[in-house]
Amino acid sequence: MDALRGLALLLVLQAAGDGLAHALRLPVPGPVVGMVLLMAALRLERLRAPVRAIAELLLAHLSLLFVPVGVGVVTHLDLLAHSGGALLVAIVASTWTGMAVTALVLRRLLGADEREPDPEAGDA
Repeated sequence: MDALRGLALLLVLQAAGDGLAHALRLPVPGPVVGMVLLMAALRLERLRAPVRAIAELLLAHLSLLFVPVGVGVVTHLDLLAHSGGALLVAIVASTWTGMAVTALVLRRLLGADEREPDPEAGDA
């Protein structure tokens, strides 16, 4: 039952994110806004268990979610043969860029925690 509540919560937050992004004409996709709403909702203890239940269920069956993608690739093999090199370059470049940006942000965030307080600033 928790998984069903968790799925309902995820769908409601995604729909709310879509609605907010559309209504406010935000430059980000609705599901991204929904994810931000989910992060805020997870601060509430009673919402964590249902989200955990559906997350575990979805992760247990994650491989099934790749079947439509595999079928799509097989049905468009001619397109893949024609543009495969460019696709490979784009995928590798975007993956490495995403990893590099993530590493830099993590280094900055962890560096901010590890910095010693300024002795001249005094205790606030």
